Amino acid sequence: MASGAAILIAALAEAGIDCLFANLGSDHPPLIEALAAARTRGLPAPRIVTCPNEMVALSAAHGHALVSGRAQAVLVHVECGTQALAGAVHNAARGRAPVLILAGASPFTQEGELPGSRNEFIQWIQDVGDQRGLVRGYMRYDNELRSARNIRALVHRALQFAESDPQGPTYLMAAREVLAEEAPEATPHPAAWPRIAPAALAPADAAAIAQALAAARRPLVVTSYLGRSAAGFAALADLARAVGIGVLDSVPSAVNFPATDPLYLGQQWNEPRQNPVLAEADCVLVLESDVPWIPLHNRPAETATVLQIDRDPLKQAMPLFQLPASRIFRADAATALAQIAAAFAALPADPAAVAARAAHWAGHHRARAARLQVEAAPGAAVTVAHLMACLRDRLGPRDIVLNEAISHYATVFDHLAASRPGAVLASGGGSLGWNGGAAIGAKLAMPDAGVIAVSGDGSYMFSVPASVHWMARRYATPFLQIVLNNRGWKSPRLSLLAQYPQGAAAAEADIGVRFDPPADYGGIAAAAGGAASFTLTDGAQTMAVLDAALRVVREEGRAAVLDVRLAALDEG
Repeated sequence: MASGAAILIAALAEAGIDCLFANLGSDHPPLIEALAAARTRGLPAPRIVTCPNEMVALSAAHGHALVSGRAQAVLVHVECGTQALAGAVHNAARGRAPVLILAGASPFTQEGELPGSRNEFIQWIQDVGDQRGLVRGYMRYDNELRSARNIRALVHRALQFAESDPQGPTYLMAAREVLAEEAPEATPHPAAWPRIAPAALAPADAAAIAQALAAARRPLVVTSYLGRSAAGFAALADLARAVGIGVLDSVPSAVNFPATDPLYLGQQWNEPRQNPVLAEADCVLVLESDVPWIPLHNRPAETATVLQIDRDPLKQAMPLFQLPASRIFRADAATALAQIAAAFAALPADPAAVAARAAHWAGHHRARAARLQVEAAPGAAVTVAHLMACLRDRLGPRDIVLNEAISHYATVFDHLAASRPGAVLASGGGSLGWNGGAAIGAKLAMPDAGVIAVSGDGSYMFSVPASVHWMARRYATPFLQIVLNNRGWKSPRLSLLAQYPQGAAAAEADIGVRFDPPADYGGIAAAAGGAASFTLTDGAQTMAVLDAALRVVREEGRAAVLDVRLAALDEG
């Protein structure tokens, strides 16, 4: 016989969960005991990573899953810990992070009727009517464990949802009585819960898409997160080069296409203008994108053919979503692209048409490269463009940059100019503070990689840096934190100016978004985790200061914070 907690731990281990990012509470004694017993008996169990803050825990699991490609688990304390997961729940859902969230629940007996009965006053005040309802709108699956006898099955079912397309977080909760209950140990059999196989296009549909691309003068792919799959990245590169298709990123959260390839046309975010390459396209293939363009300002031509391929083409969790697509396909992008490439190869060859398409897009690529070169030129002032160009030249073949630069998102992607899948990652969501925990998770997933987190000063404070940098020292996960410090939240000011450019607030120096004087960001990390602290104020010193910060991480094995002093948010 085994306790429900022991069965739970065994199920996580047999499912391949590496880390249990934990914030323990009074609902977890059976789990703590089961983990200790597993260590004593030499039984497999996930590594416990203590997280002093729940949002950091889920962000770390998210970062680990993006890098490892495998689901991770988070353990939190009843409804309080569930709520403290905060915006990381949104990020995991929108970023399609396969994560299993485990939460305790207040005991449901109070007179000692069962082992685990209530014995602390908080177990009354932490009992709520619908704990799962706090996060249900973001979960792929949620359930309550009510018997030790089916814990194993429900853990595997939750992970089956988390790791099947469309991937995302799942949630299980259990009271102490269930975790303490004894049940027969089961023989491991994780193969009983296979993940859904990647969906393919019907052969006729693959042929129709190939013909539409071949007939187009200006075929264009728009994508956002295709490059989270190395197979998708490679399949898009193969098809684009075979056909002469231009590739445009829209709000990218991954490296989707080699930035140095002549067919790469850059990225678009919230710019209030028409993107010229999107306007030129006569056939637009939207691949794995939630926001391929913002129609208020930017859209394809009315005469363009729009086709969509996505694992979740209807965006079922989004109340408002619509594309002017003539055909919509539910399929795995990597699988579909390989099918389309095979169908294109079967068409009569027209090398002149391919060359003409490629040459046209290459002209746009060269013009963009020239603009970026001017942007990245060194000068007296510190600029994000020059800093990222310097960082690009110092990255190794396995290094990972986590981009949460917000108003500088595009500049970071532009000037890192990555050509390797997984080299630059973003959360895929919109709740700030992901970068610190994600850096811990990424480093745990790939210990030999250098990890650099780039954030705004607001995002840095959202990330709970005291918890993050305590964890970085405790778990030997050093990383470089680059804080783009413009002394406030720039994005709310940009949003204001976009809607009320001539309004009363536009003329005010402080609309409530300033952090002036700024906090000692490096000092916070130094106090919490012994991190080294650097400040960059002179553009001429960019390379020297960056090298010094990287040296601490790479040679001394401790985290470093680089506080980059930019023009104030209302000055540039």
